[in-house]
Amino acid sequence: MKVQTIFERTEIKYIITLKQREALLKLISSYIKPDEYGESTVCSLYFDTDDFLLIRNSMDKPVYKEKLRLRSYSTPKRDSNVFLELKKKYRGVVYKRRQTLRYSDAMDYILNDELPNDSQIMREIDYTMARYKNLKPRMFIGYDRTAFYSKTDHELRITFDKNVRFRTENLDLAKGSYGEKILQPNLCIMEIKSLNTMPLWLTSALNELKIFPGSFSKYGTAHRIVTERNQMMGGTNCA
Repeated sequence: MKVQTIFERTEIKYIITLKQREALLKLISSYIKPDEYGESTVCSLYFDTDDFLLIRNSMDKPVYKEKLRLRSYSTPKRDSNVFLELKKKYRGVVYKRRQTLRYSDAMDYILNDELPNDSQIMREIDYTMARYKNLKPRMFIGYDRTAFYSKTDHELRITFDKNVRFRTENLDLAKGSYGEKILQPNLCIMEIKSLNTMPLWLTSALNELKIFPGSFSKYGTAHRIVTERNQMMGGTNCA
């Protein structure tokens, strides 16, 4: 299976109940199919500066923002494939660069600055690391994802994320997918990702179920929780 390395698309988020998810899937079941990951546990390490510049900037909702993360779709072993991702958003359009690496090589790069290869994407990622000077893993985010594609438009992808959790210690994907929950158990995050206009069958289903877009950042929410907790305790660090 060929791994996609470059993405350009819009991403619309919705916070919905599990009952709404099941009702929506019934309405659109004839139009969609599970993607190659299907059911998966998504595990990510988010990089940031000592003062959390990237997430603070993102939470201000600027015209342009970017984030860097290391992602796996299960708890990786040394020789597992993981994805180092540079994600940029400009005027509502998401541009993502993804470098596939062995987990051991990714950690050598993160911890020892050993460039694993000289690909164009890896050079872009390394440039971002150098530009911010002190980017390091600052937050683990994990969740359970169910993902689908449109049968007629492979660029249209619908994902449902539940059991969203985070931690600020043991920032190693090999340590497992555990952490503090940040979403009520009866809720999930739906994302509709597409390069084209949303099809009528999908907009009709969303309207029928009164499902409307909503803003939610997993990393941003976790960062806010930690910041508010530290302020209450009289601390100065954000994580």
